[in-house]
Amino acid sequence: MGVEIKGSRVPEEEFADMKRFVREYLAASVESEDDGGRMRWYPWHSAEYRFNHILNVVSIAERIAEREGADTDAVRVAALFHDVSKLEADQDVHAEEGARVAREYLTSRGEYPDSFVDEVCAAVTAHSYQGPLSDLSLEAQCLIEGDLLDKVGANGTALMLLRMGYEARTHMDAAQMVQRVLERGEDHVSRVESDTAESIAHERLKRVRWFREWLEDEVAEMDWDREDGGRP
Repeated sequence: MGVEIKGSRVPEEEFADMKRFVREYLAASVESEDDGGRMRWYPWHSAEYRFNHILNVVSIAERIAEREGADTDAVRVAALFHDVSKLEADQDVHAEEGARVAREYLTSRGEYPDSFVDEVCAAVTAHSYQGPLSDLSLEAQCLIEGDLLDKVGANGTALMLLRMGYEARTHMDAAQMVQRVLERGEDHVSRVESDTAESIAHERLKRVRWFREWLEDEVAEMDWDREDGGRP
């Protein structure tokens, strides 16, 4: 049983070990599936993509935690483990499974206080919560906000355009797809609670709007919304 240490931190070398574990766990999850993994129906739903997403969330969530006064160590460890089971578990239970993996790791490979382990696992479990973020701990809120914001902005736009290529769609559909990124981003932004997350979100949405405008300027007869036949 760990001893409660006020203000204890996760050393960088231990965090690096956690990152290696998560990366290897994701790779093993894909290799164990005869069909290439549950979420590999698009190329970026691979172990490599999922790990990159996790690192993005770690960075964003840690930034929010630092500015909002959350337990930064708990947030970044929770962010690292939040999707560790994404490629092996069903979507509706991957958060709980991720928390289980995180608990097993933290209790078997370190001397972390029980309260720290509980805080991390609670945040991982809560990261798929669809209700108001104000219902959750500040640490869980930071994690969810980081997870939401990774899907907003230039990164979300690039992924949507990659999806177009995979679906053999032409560049004439690009504006429609970028508009979809913008609308989904606005939906995600409507959920965030912290001032820091809101600031990051608006900056990222601005980049999507710029890209949409650049497409309009450069591509003749760009069809923004094929269902309505008009532009937003």
